[in-house]
Amino acid sequence: MGKKQFSRRDMLRIAGTLALGTACLPTTVSAAIHMVDSVRLDDQRYKVSETRFLMGTFVSVTAVHESEEAARLASDKAFGEIDRLCLIFDRHKTDTPISLLNTTGRLGDVSPELLVVAKKAIDFSRVSGGAFDSTVLPVVSMLKNNAPLHGRLSLSDKNVIEALDLVDSEAVSLSSREIRFEKQGMGMTLDGIGKGFIVDRASDVLVANGVTNHLINAGGDIRSRGRLSSEHPWTIAIEDPAKKGHYPAVIELEDAAVATSGGYEVYYDRQRSSHHVINPRTARSPMQSVSVSVTAPTAVIADVMSTAAFVMPPKSGIRFINNQKGSEGLIVGHSGNDLGSRNWGRLLKKGTLSAP
Repeated sequence: MGKKQFSRRDMLRIAGTLALGTACLPTTVSAAIHMVDSVRLDDQRYKVSETRFLMGTFVSVTAVHESEEAARLASDKAFGEIDRLCLIFDRHKTDTPISLLNTTGRLGDVSPELLVVAKKAIDFSRVSGGAFDSTVLPVVSMLKNNAPLHGRLSLSDKNVIEALDLVDSEAVSLSSREIRFEKQGMGMTLDGIGKGFIVDRASDVLVANGVTNHLINAGGDIRSRGRLSSEHPWTIAIEDPAKKGHYPAVIELEDAAVATSGGYEVYYDRQRSSHHVINPRTARSPMQSVSVSVTAPTAVIADVMSTAAFVMPPKSGIRFINNQKGSEGLIVGHSGNDLGSRNWGRLLKKGTLSAP
């Protein structure tokens, strides 16, 4: 029996029934949720778009190439790389390296990929002044364990203090072969950086297989390489937090990435007083901004920077973005109070609204 092709309506229906909080679905499941489209462009090249459900979200690869078959084969290999890396970074499964590290506090014979991302996470914790911290997992676990079925989330001071005491990137020891926690009970989540890394690696696979013009979108973590055509770069609509199609901005990207962070996806209580983005220094959810979008040379940088800037007060977040080389950003505030970085306006697609 051949692989079943799903329509977009089928995929949206499936998204409503799957738990989006889980990370990577098994390969056999993700392969079944599969949509492919191919069109011939004016310059006679093919634009092949393929979407699968991976990493708890829809991942789309759009490959532009003279050969339709070459584009499809390269996309398959890129999705294969995503599958492979999911088996390293998925903390929701008990037998992955990151889960073993969190269970035992020590992991030997560490894969090069995990070492690279763990080091980047620690470096970004320092750069962001602790606004991003991969050792926030004890706080996340505390919130999840205390999430009420009804009403508002209520936490004791004791629980908060104990969880925050375990948030400490400086207590992570790294060597060429080992990761070790210096405090018992620590844990690491790479959710705010790992997806960007995986998107970058999938992009590298496409380039290595001759597809130098492509776009990858993994639930808002987007990496572009090359252009859609000689006349047109890749056009990206910044996600509307209200999900009503009123995009805060439409930008053009070429050989760059963009990621958006916001507290409008997953909540720990019905009152929506606590969401999935956590301030590692307070254990509270930042509420001063609606969303933060950041462009950067790579998806891993855009991913972690958007998370860090969202945790910060808006003006501090813009200063943080302005201080990072090669990055621009847009902070969507409440009631239309948006802030753009120094050169954000240069990214806007011609004919769209001006930058804030």
